[in-house]
Amino acid sequence: MAADPLSATLAALADPTRRAILSRLALGEASVGELAEPFDMTVRAVSKHVGVLERAGLVSRSRDAQRRPSRIQPEPLREVDAWLQSYRALWNDRFDRIDDLLTKIQAKDGQ
Repeated sequence: MAADPLSATLAALADPTRRAILSRLALGEASVGELAEPFDMTVRAVSKHVGVLERAGLVSRSRDAQRRPSRIQPEPLREVDAWLQSYRALWNDRFDRIDDLLTKIQAKDGQ
């Protein structure tokens, strides 16, 4: 059973190594070997992480002669951002109420 796209994206982002790989790919495309350099793991292990990101739609790979560069695909991240928007509005509303309460307390203390 395939997960919905948002669940697949969030599951892929749950791993810190995969988030680090996406951070690197935000700077530009890279081969799996290049992506593996900062990690204390094999190229094969990093390739598996890239595969999870690819299945979630966060990364695409192409072929350039012997090189297979990976590049970030932003659309799934936009979907996460859209999902978080309602929560962002909720927290902003709560922060605004706290700010109003603090302003009232400060005004009362200033009397």
